[in-house]
Amino acid sequence: MPSPLEDSHPPDDRRRRFEDIYAANRVPILGYALRRTADPQDAADVLAETFLTAWRRLDDVPSGAQARLWLYGVARRILANHHRGERRRSALAADLGSLLRTDLAGATAAEGVAGDLADVAAAFRSLPEPDRELLSLVGWEGLDHGEIATVLGCSRNAVRIRLHRARRRFARALERTEADARPLPTAVPNGERA
Repeated sequence: MPSPLEDSHPPDDRRRRFEDIYAANRVPILGYALRRTADPQDAADVLAETFLTAWRRLDDVPSGAQARLWLYGVARRILANHHRGERRRSALAADLGSLLRTDLAGATAAEGVAGDLADVAAAFRSLPEPDRELLSLVGWEGLDHGEIATVLGCSRNAVRIRLHRARRRFARALERTEADARPLPTAVPNGERA
């Protein structure tokens, strides 16, 4: 019979490294997934699959802060597979817009603020998926150009150019959305415009 000392082996270095990576990155990766799924259960599945991949490929996971960027890249690919497999993109965008309008309308008495944010959400949803992802990595995840380049697997210069173009397309989409929301001038009895 083994002695009690033999049964209490300290965790091996591999397990300890994985646990450290998990502890340091669970919250940011879950937040990343939550912002890109309609259902918290889907986000939990993405989180689990991301860290399962990290466990399987632990030797490929960079050390330090680079581990988080590597995990974002893994989570991004898992989410892409999730969206392709379930064909939810249009439903997610509609759900997001509905939630924003409902939450904003109930949270504020100023209808102008709710309308402005609804316009922003509508303009954002109208962008192509690569633009939405790029703007989300900047706005929601707070990543800089170098970090985004690591997540997307491209150069910093490519990120800079793509981000510039995405911001221009977003500005144009927002202008179109706001123009569509403006009421048309109405005629008054003497033929003058109101």
